[in-house]
Amino acid sequence: MWLLCSALLMVTVSCTSPIVNDEPASRLRQGSFQSEEEGRKQLEQYATTFDSAEQWQQRAANIRQQILRGAGLDPMPARPPIEAIIHDKRLYDGYSVESISIETVPGFYLTGSIYRPTEGDGPFPGILSPHGHSRGVDGGRKRAQNQIRSAVLARMGAVVIGYDMVGFGDSLLAGWKHEHPKLMPLQTFNSIRMLDYLVSREDVDSERIGITGSSGGGTQSFLLTAIDDRVKVSVPVVMVSAHFFGGCKCESGHPIHVSDQHDTNNAEIAALAAPRPMMLISCGDDWTKNTDQVEFPYAQRIYRLLGVEKNVENLHLAKEKHDYGVSKRQGAYRFLAKHLGIDTEGHNNADGSFDESFVTQETWQRMRVFDDKRPWPQDALAPNSDFTFPSAKSGSH
Repeated sequence: MWLLCSALLMVTVSCTSPIVNDEPASRLRQGSFQSEEEGRKQLEQYATTFDSAEQWQQRAANIRQQILRGAGLDPMPARPPIEAIIHDKRLYDGYSVESISIETVPGFYLTGSIYRPTEGDGPFPGILSPHGHSRGVDGGRKRAQNQIRSAVLARMGAVVIGYDMVGFGDSLLAGWKHEHPKLMPLQTFNSIRMLDYLVSREDVDSERIGITGSSGGGTQSFLLTAIDDRVKVSVPVVMVSAHFFGGCKCESGHPIHVSDQHDTNNAEIAALAAPRPMMLISCGDDWTKNTDQVEFPYAQRIYRLLGVEKNVENLHLAKEKHDYGVSKRQGAYRFLAKHLGIDTEGHNNADGSFDESFVTQETWQRMRVFDDKRPWPQDALAPNSDFTFPSAKSGSH
C-alpha cells in the first residue's frame, strides 16, 4: 500500500491566509504561477517522458514519493488506532447525521459530520466530503452544497463524512486560523486520518471508498487520492488545472510540485488516481475553463496506456461558475454510484435526475461538535500553537 484556501478571491470563495514559508521560491508553485499556454505546453513536455504503462507507473511512483516528502509527511507520522468522539444523532428522511471528532496529532481534534443511511445494515461504500474555502456563517461544511451532497449520497446508501479544514467550523470557533507553518502537512494528514477512521468502521466496505469536494476540497480530493490507494473513486470539482496551483498555503505552501527529483502540476497529480475511476468536473468561469481541451486529454492518455480509459470522465459545464452546484452534483452522484456500486433505484425524479428535495439543511448550532454543553477535550491544543507529528517509531498502521 502506498504511504500514504483553494481558490483565488472569488464571489463566495476566499482564502485569507497569505502563503508564508521558508522555502526557496524556485521550489514553490503557487496560485496562477504560469499562463494557460505555459500549462498546456508543460503537459505536452511531461507526455514525452513516458510512452508505456510501465514508464508512467515509474513516473507516478516518483511523483507520489516527492509529494509526501515535500508536504512534510515522509516519513509518515504514527497512526495509532482512532478513538472517535461521536454524539448527537439526528434522524431525517432516509439518513442520519452525527457529530464526530478524531484526534489526528496529539491535541488536534478534527471535527465533522457523519451522514449514514437509515435503511440497510451495510457494509456501505464510504465517501469523504471535504469542503472549500467559503467563509462566514454559511461556509465550510455548513454550506448548502456540502450538506446536500452528503445527505443525498447517504440516503442512496453510503456513509459520508464531511470534515472541517483547519480554521473552519469548530476549530474556527475555538480560535484556530487558517494559517500555520505546518498547515498543508496538518490538513493533508487530517484527511489521511479521517480515511483511517472511515475504513475502520464495521458498516463501511473498505474496498469501496470515494472522495469528492470542490475548490479547496477539490485539492484535498485529488491530493489524498494521489498518495493513498485506499481511495478507489475520486471526483475533484472545479480545481484541477495545469496552470493554477492553488491559492492558499494549505494547497501550495510546501514544495510538492518541484524538487531536485521531480517537476509536476496539479493536472498530473490528479492523474495519479489512474487506473482508479476519476471524474473531473470543470466550469467556464475559473482556472478549469480549459479542462476539456487540456487537462482531461492528458488524463485520458494515461488511462488509455493503462487500458482503462472508460474509468476517466470529464463533466465540463462551460456556462457555469466556481461552485458545487446542482448540475455538478448530479454528475458526481451518477459517477460515484456507478463506480462504488450504489443502487440508485428509487432515488430519481421523474426526469431522471437525482432527488435532493428531501434534504434537511442543519443550522450551524446543530452541526457543532463542541460547545458549552460538550466542551473540547482537556488536552486540546491551544489555538494556532505548534504541534509535533507523532513518530512512526511509536507505532503506526
